[in-house]
Amino acid sequence: MSDAQLEAGFQLLYQLKFDQARQQFTKWEQERPGQPLGPALEAASDLYEEFYRKGVLTSEFFLDDKRLLGGIKDQPDAGLEQQFASAAQRAEKLAHERLKNQPRDPDALFALTLVEGMKADDLFLIQKRQLESLRYLREADRNARILLEVAPNADDAYVALGSANYIIGCLPGYKRAMLWMGGVHGDKAQGMRQLSRTASSEHAQYLRPFSRLMLALAALRERNSDLARQELRELTREFPENPLFAKELAKITPVMTGVSSHDAP
Repeated sequence: MSDAQLEAGFQLLYQLKFDQARQQFTKWEQERPGQPLGPALEAASDLYEEFYRKGVLTSEFFLDDKRLLGGIKDQPDAGLEQQFASAAQRAEKLAHERLKNQPRDPDALFALTLVEGMKADDLFLIQKRQLESLRYLREADRNARILLEVAPNADDAYVALGSANYIIGCLPGYKRAMLWMGGVHGDKAQGMRQLSRTASSEHAQYLRPFSRLMLALAALRERNSDLARQELRELTREFPENPLFAKELAKITPVMTGVSSHDAP
């Protein structure tokens, strides 16, 4: 699934050049109208921008239980939410159409796993509709298992799934017990393993930097400053134009020594 144009789009995205990145993804999608990967990655760019704008990708957000488990303080960006929903819907439609004829098509399974995991993240963190997000987490997990059987190296697919598993795994025990009854098994350790899989994989083509950032933030909650520092150093080295990575790296020591009430519930 590697493509130079998509790789260029993600390089722009990780430099916070959102409009230019989307232009790359849109052009790729227009040239391949039957591919679900195009709109799935377009949706990824929309959600990444929304996370950045709302401060989700910072230690202040991730170490604050009220914010991480309760969602953003203000309202979602209506324009970005509409773009994300539209791109996700197109990706799902194209993926399901392909799966009718090829039930184990890896591109369609990859797109569905990615989109459903992102929808779970968006509903939980941005729209603050936590219960509704759980259905998408179940679907993402189901498709990821099938995808792994078909394409064992499709490691990009585990970023959104890992993020959702980790965040839901941070919920208090009584809430997790209720979710287990509904078939949702959010798990912090599993989420970190999934993020680590993408972060360390040579086969992760597009979402490896994002997985490294999410892994670093999760590591801070788990008081693993060495892992967080390692991931952020790599990101700062790879993307020196992105101020977010450098700022988070600089904050690690005071965050780790000053935090007192952010242990995982």
